Amino acid sequence: MPTVAVNTSELFQVLGKTYTFEEFDDLCFDFGLEAEVAEEEEGQGEPTEEQFKIDIPANRYDLLCIEGIGRGLLVFLEKMKAPRYKAIPPASGARQQLKILPATAQVRPFAVAAVLRNIKFTEDRYKSFIDLQDKLHQNICRRRTLVAIGTHDLDTIQGPFVYDAKPPKDIKFKPLGQTKEYTAPELMELYAGDSHLKPYLPIIQDKPVYPVIYDSKGVVLSMPPIINGEHTKITLNTKNVFIECTATDLTKAKIVLDTVVTMFSQYCAEPFVVEQAEVIQPDGTSVIHPELPYRFDTVDVEDINKKIGINITGEEMARLLSKMCMESEAINGGKNVKVEIPPTRRDVLHNCDIWEDVAIAYGFNNLKWTIPNTNTIANQFPINKLTDLMRGEICAAGFTEVLTFALCSRDDIADKLRKDIKQTQAVHISNPKTLSFQVARTSLLPGVLRTLFHNKSLPLPLKLFEISDVVFKDSSKDVGARNERHLVAVNYNKSGGFEIIHGLLDRIMQLLQVAPATDGTGYCIQAAEDTTFFPGRCADILVKGSSIGKLGVLHPDVVTAFDLNLPCAALEINLEALQ
Repeated sequence: MPTVAVNTSELFQVLGKTYTFEEFDDLCFDFGLEAEVAEEEEGQGEPTEEQFKIDIPANRYDLLCIEGIGRGLLVFLEKMKAPRYKAIPPASGARQQLKILPATAQVRPFAVAAVLRNIKFTEDRYKSFIDLQDKLHQNICRRRTLVAIGTHDLDTIQGPFVYDAKPPKDIKFKPLGQTKEYTAPELMELYAGDSHLKPYLPIIQDKPVYPVIYDSKGVVLSMPPIINGEHTKITLNTKNVFIECTATDLTKAKIVLDTVVTMFSQYCAEPFVVEQAEVIQPDGTSVIHPELPYRFDTVDVEDINKKIGINITGEEMARLLSKMCMESEAINGGKNVKVEIPPTRRDVLHNCDIWEDVAIAYGFNNLKWTIPNTNTIANQFPINKLTDLMRGEICAAGFTEVLTFALCSRDDIADKLRKDIKQTQAVHISNPKTLSFQVARTSLLPGVLRTLFHNKSLPLPLKLFEISDVVFKDSSKDVGARNERHLVAVNYNKSGGFEIIHGLLDRIMQLLQVAPATDGTGYCIQAAEDTTFFPGRCADILVKGSSIGKLGVLHPDVVTAFDLNLPCAALEINLEALQ
């Protein structure tokens, strides 16, 4: 959850009223936020100005700066109406152009742009402008991997602008805050020790080409997502700002651009009006940005009243939604409310987001506690109750419970267990971030064996167990997969310990009141062959004639595949098959 620190003097000036912290905290709570007094940092001395820190929901990008917070609170207090944001062509001349060249597809294929014309900066506004970009970079931009923002003094450069990707040695410019020019490889070396920029270097460091934006005279604006150029640095005297966002996700780039321009267009000569820019795509097509889209949704008044537990008219509901910066009106005789969702409210994705805003504006403290008209008695799912009871009993038998990851590598459930990945019915992750999390596990055994490896220095024997879900592909299910609750137990010692695992199985069956029998009325074990287990040391566990799992001594190749060096006996059963 992002935190925004605001100076109280600046905040009170925006709100037109002075608040004690308790009063402001109550106001924030009513608006769905949390506030606290900023404490001085150790070694920093006394703070020059009192500050409030406000915790902002992660999807409320419009509240990441004092401009958005002040505007939102003023509308909430009904001291002003939500502004209308407009994107218009320049009053004279053609739109600024940003041309995307095909080479950018190798690194960051998308870009959007806009212009803030005749903006007036002060020291506080400038600081807020930079701080908003930092907040967006850390939040929706995912540390610049998805979107990188560049802001430039338009009067120091001349369009049309070109967004290209070049070999690193061909890029040379003076970066922000430096006094001489550097090539891109030299910049990478320079910023390798910079605590602020170092985390962003790996985004493009290994790419054959680096993205770069330059103007019609070859002046470099920026090398996204690393650094802007010194030539286009924004100052307090800047009047016209050219904003570009390069991205790997076009939708998020549009959201970021809309957020920046809607927050700071209030300081333009014509407030809340943004100048459009033209982006030429690699295929030659043209797109105009920013879009600043308004859209409409219709909600049912009776349905919202029922879900929240209130009873208000459509006109009152429309007023409450207007307080949340969504201009609304009652229609159909008050049965429905037509809601206008502005470009600043990208967090509104579904009707339930509108219901939430009604509840916030109505006031959570104003909701009355009521006793439901129906009686319900909660109860555990039988499989969960069985699992909880089983855990305690297996611990009493001398085993230690572990909890392992539900995702694992393909090797863990296939090659290391001496099985074919095609026969495992595993659910594969389409875009795994690491080799350790490629598939959903089909067996609990690999996770426990990994735990053994990390704890093999402990005194022997090591007796571990886990009761958790595994996942299999299943075309008969609506999601294409099913969960099964499994139990696995291992005994790791200088000897195999088959009898210990067998004894645990007998105890489990005793607890479940399944008697030993070979005539199909109880449970028994039957010799079996499984490539995971040592030949002649593996058995099927049969309950009423059906196999529910296996037990045995693991094959030496399986043991060594998990970097273990002592014999290991294991048991894995499907608990759901025992219900």
